[in-house]
Amino acid sequence: MQSVYALLQSKSDNLVKEEKFLLFSIQKALDLYILQLLMIVEVKKIAFEHIEIKKKNHLATSQDKNPNLKFINNQVVHAIEHSNEINDYVIQKKLDYWNDNREYVRVIWDELKESEFYNNYLSTQNTSFKEDKEFSINFFEKIIAPNEKLYDYYESLNLSWVDDLPLVNTLVIKTIKQLHSGNLISLKELEVKKDDKEFLIDLFRKTVLHHDEYTEEIDDKTPNWDTDRIAEIDLILIKLAITEFIYFPSIPTKVTINEYIEIAKDYSTVKSSYFINGVLDKLLKEYNKSNRLQKIGRGLL
Repeated sequence: MQSVYALLQSKSDNLVKEEKFLLFSIQKALDLYILQLLMIVEVKKIAFEHIEIKKKNHLATSQDKNPNLKFINNQVVHAIEHSNEINDYVIQKKLDYWNDNREYVRVIWDELKESEFYNNYLSTQNTSFKEDKEFSINFFEKIIAPNEKLYDYYESLNLSWVDDLPLVNTLVIKTIKQLHSGNLISLKELEVKKDDKEFLIDLFRKTVLHHDEYTEEIDDKTPNWDTDRIAEIDLILIKLAITEFIYFPSIPTKVTINEYIEIAKDYSTVKSSYFINGVLDKLLKEYNKSNRLQKIGRGLL
């Protein structure tokens, strides 16, 4: 979506250059995913530092000397911090950003320690993997993901990260939810395989090459809309979906429609998902009627 938008806006015909950027941006999105996960660990480290400082205070209370270590020993935090795959990736890509930018970690920590759910979490000494997971999801969803200072920082590092952040945050939550007790975080499911790269490039190239043809088809299905009134992102998402309809026989049409509706919810206007669904539904009926689709396998239509 981003690459199609960039190419059309620049009015460039250099597909190879944009394809290279597409693959590069996917790699950078994984960098962002790692940074968001590691923020949880870095906040834990600051929490531990504060505990140690309080212990050494000559006016330390009994609570200071025997603090609640639930957050420090949180099993999800442990699964991130001790993941060899994540640590190796950080070294390889030189992603040790939070050591050099501790002010952002402190901002998150300051907000966390004042939150109600954090204090509720520490209100008991009892712990369980389920509770650790629920706390970690709350921490990420309520404090890390929506933080505006983090957003601005990421934007200063990489403009494409602003668009990647909703997807990356969704992946982080999914990772935590799918984590099992005793396991460490793995990056294997996020590796971009050769087949995936080929699919991305093929989808991008075919969408761009058939751009004008798709525009005419969309105009025909939206007679009461001027093209200028339709959000540019909506048009691109519809065109990507059309490409999947026609040129990717193994992808079920329902899967295509659902995927682009979900993308629209994150990247376009409030009503975009309804508009895109309506246009794709009309196009799909026409394609089926004219036998234009060549889907293979049972249930693919």
